[in-house]
Amino acid sequence: MLMLGVAAAITLMSGCASVPMADKGTLDVAKTFPAPEAGKAGVYVFRNSGIGQALKKDVLIDGECLGETANKVFFYTLVAGDREHTFSTESEFSPNDLKLVTASGQNYFIRQSIKMGVFVGGAKLEAVPEAEGRRQIASLKLAAHGTCSVKK
Repeated sequence: MLMLGVAAAITLMSGCASVPMADKGTLDVAKTFPAPEAGKAGVYVFRNSGIGQALKKDVLIDGECLGETANKVFFYTLVAGDREHTFSTESEFSPNDLKLVTASGQNYFIRQSIKMGVFVGGAKLEAVPEAEGRRQIASLKLAAHGTCSVKK
């Protein structure tokens, strides 16, 4: 029985999840890292981790669904500049939040990583330097916005 549980856990943590993807034109534009329009900041949220590949995790900005992540995908969106935003991701027992003040005209990069949990993997968010974010996103695919598993 223990072996069956271990096998199930390994399968859950190593399979691949899929989420709706954006079209190639939108992907190509996002990967040019355009300067955001006046009054806006660009936000890239990405996931590129070795564990938890079968897990999809919601990402919200100020309580609104950005989408569900899967491994090797990113989101790009614009938010109001010159104000604080709360980025949230679901975790095992409660959401994990990252508060970030965004400046107009700047791009920001947020990494979502999966961590081991008691019953299911959790997730966390962290801001990363622009050079690291650009390097990571170069090999990822752009996910479509607006699909979250948790309904308000």
